[in-house]
Amino acid sequence: MKKIIIILLLIILPTFAYEVFMPDTYKYKNQGDKLLFVVDFSNSMTSYLNHQTKVNQVKEMMSDILPKISSDTQVGLRVYGHTCNIIAFNACRSSELIVPLGYDNSTKISSELHRLKPKGMTPITYSLKQAVKKDFNGHDGIKHIILLTDGGENCDESPCDYSIELMKQRRDIKIDVIAFDVHDGDDLAQLKCTADVTGGSFREAETKAELLNSMEDMILPHKKVEAVIIK
Repeated sequence: MKKIIIILLLIILPTFAYEVFMPDTYKYKNQGDKLLFVVDFSNSMTSYLNHQTKVNQVKEMMSDILPKISSDTQVGLRVYGHTCNIIAFNACRSSELIVPLGYDNSTKISSELHRLKPKGMTPITYSLKQAVKKDFNGHDGIKHIILLTDGGENCDESPCDYSIELMKQRRDIKIDVIAFDVHDGDDLAQLKCTADVTGGSFREAETKAELLNSMEDMILPHKKVEAVIIK
């Protein structure tokens, strides 16, 4: 009987011994994860980096990444700094949910991104608050924010402090942060803290290629290889 069991194991195990996922089959799908892009459209995004405006590099990167997201994932877009206001109070509330969370939103998000132009300030904390309180309202499960910015908060708030307070109240939100062409030490520390305390990832990018790689790291499953060697 013991020999029969061993023989059966030798037949069955090779079938299930290998679990390999190749890069060309990657799709973003995280069992009900809600993915909200929060993208910087402040005036500084009009500046040039590597012979191209930063905002155009972001738009091209998003056009590349959006088709890779599974149609089973609810995706949305919030932007900030896309309006110009003389009054500081209004400028620091220039944040808008352009595309609410929903399925098959990739084409719509790409279209809206190409329509928008950078104009104003950088109300990061206010945008995160709006995302948590309003954009995710009524949605269960894990809620995933990817914040892409080319600078730190300039509206007298702290995204780090807000994230710390947020985690005291709830643990269903993760914030990944991509700092695009950010060099100020205090700004980087604030942004890294925002990601770290929520269990998110923090990446710095200086080129469009680095921008794309950073985004792929955040939304595509890592290559997973498991093997059992049977002699």
